[in-house]
Order: sequence, then C-alpha cells, then structure tokens
Amino acid sequence: MSEEVKNKSEYLVEVRDLKQYFPIKTGFMKTTPLKAVDGVSFSIKPGETLGLVGESGCGKTTVGRSLLRLYTPTSGDVFFDGERVDEKSIGHMRRQMQMVFQDPFSSLDPRQTVSQLISEPIIEHKLLSSKADIDRRTLELMETVGLAERYVNVYPHELDGGRRQRIGIARALAVNPKLIVCDEPVSALDVSIQAQILNLLKQLQRDMGLTYIFITHDLSVVKYFSDDIAVMYLGQMVEKAPSDDLFKNPIHPYTKALLSAIPLPIVGKDKPQRQLIKGEITSPVNLPDECRFGKRCDYTADVCRRCNPTLREVEANHFVACARCGEL
Repeated sequence: MSEEVKNKSEYLVEVRDLKQYFPIKTGFMKTTPLKAVDGVSFSIKPGETLGLVGESGCGKTTVGRSLLRLYTPTSGDVFFDGERVDEKSIGHMRRQMQMVFQDPFSSLDPRQTVSQLISEPIIEHKLLSSKADIDRRTLELMETVGLAERYVNVYPHELDGGRRQRIGIARALAVNPKLIVCDEPVSALDVSIQAQILNLLKQLQRDMGLTYIFITHDLSVVKYFSDDIAVMYLGQMVEKAPSDDLFKNPIHPYTKALLSAIPLPIVGKDKPQRQLIKGEITSPVNLPDECRFGKRCDYTADVCRRCNPTLREVEANHFVACARCGEL
C-alpha cells in the first residue's frame, strides 16, 4: 500500500517538516534566510480542530498560508486527504481548503456588495451556472452564517466587524470545503461578537463535519475551540497535546508562562503567581543551533546550548521540545 493511500485512511491533513524561509537583505548583494517556519510537523483527523498558539511573529499564520500554498513552502511535505499538495494538485484542491482571514475589512473588496462577495467563489469555481441558482445559494449561505437578507446589496463598510467576518465565513463555505484555516478570526472583534462567531464556527463544524486549523494568541479561546493545541515559538512547535492535557499539565516553560498570563477572576492571596518571560524574542535570522527559548528561560543549562531540541513524546499524545522537560 502506498504512503499516500495509507495516510488517507486516518488523517485529513498531514504536514511533515514544513519549512518556510524568506530571503532578506543583510548587506550589499547578500541575503540571509529569515526562518519564519522551521521544521513543523502535525496531523489532523477529519472533523477535528488543531489550535496554533504563540506570540506575534512565531510563524503560526505562515504555517496556515504555506499549507494552503498561498506561500510556496521552502521544503517539507503537505498531504491533504491522502494526496500530496504541490503546484500541480493545488488547483483542484483549492475548493477543499479555504481560509478565514484575521481582518474582516481588508480581506473584503470594498467595491462589491455582500451578495457579490459571497457569490464570487461560486462563480469562480463554476459550481452553478444560472443566475437564479447563484442568487438562491447566496441567500442560503447568508442564512447559514446569520446574515439577514436585507444586507444583500450592502457594502462592507456599512457593516460592523461581526457581520463582515460572517461574510468571510460565508465565502469560505461557498465552495463546500473540508478544511478551513481560521487565522485569528475573532481577534479584531468585541468580546460579545467573538462569542457569536465562535459559536457559529462550532455549529458549522457539527453540521458540516468541517476540519479547522484555528490560529490565535488567545489561549482562553483556543481551549474552548480546539481538540489539540500546538504551541509555537520562533518558527517551531515547542509543545503539542490534547487541549485538556495541555491546560492541566503544561510541561514546556514557554507554555507555562503563556498559561499563567491568562486573566483569572481571582483576587487576594489565592491568585496564582504569574511566570514572567524575561528579555526580548530572538531574531529569526542567523539562529544558533541551541534552544530558541533558552535566552528567555529561567531553567537554561549547558545542555540547552548544545543543540536545538525537537519534539518528543513524553506522555501519551503529549509532545515537548525541551532538553530538560524531565527535570522541571
């Protein structure tokens, strides 16, 4: 049995050693690679959600864009539904893999109405031919995402952020995808609107069997939304585990610091002490072969400076990239 056929039976998405480097000028006629994503691997089963978390600049958005081939990966393999994603296959796979972007205003064409924005993918992929069928499908999608029919001829600038994000979700759903990459879809919205959008995405997943990659820096949100969570730092995954396990038993020092920063409704002496991260994030250019979190970690030792640790399974389905994880 071939590798691709064997993979198809278990995973919808499998990413192996994905690398995304961007050349930057470091002198006259000289470039150096900026390692935005450096050896990321993960897999997602159909109908599940993988949360990607980390501070700004860690590479989580680049992972999503490279997976969808909005960026051409420097190296690594991506399999979707058992088939390798490359320049030849991405054409017919594009319908199956969609993205909901972070900013619900800049991701929409301000010159198009709501109906034009939602029907555009249907027309582009030639899913329906007659105008009546396209209009009917557009109204169905508007109803699915909670947009009233009265907005059909309204422009994006006339709507609030929540309704604009519903347009983005409707556009993604228009081509009946299996996978949706959600790139911080609620970070630009008010808290009450965030809850509405998250509940909508959850309901769509239950009704349509969707698989999500949910990119965010908000750990409270990702706990609610994800089956598995992967924590990224400087282009690499430092910890990956089921959502409940990660919150109950964080192992990597960076993960512990992130979780301690979650606001809790506790006052007085019972409030847990926060673990502060010292220093500034290291430049992703000319990275040394050592732990990338080492210069900001309170537990750094000589072993951390000898090599850059890779993910290893320390408990069932719990992976950590830390040379000292058994000692902490």
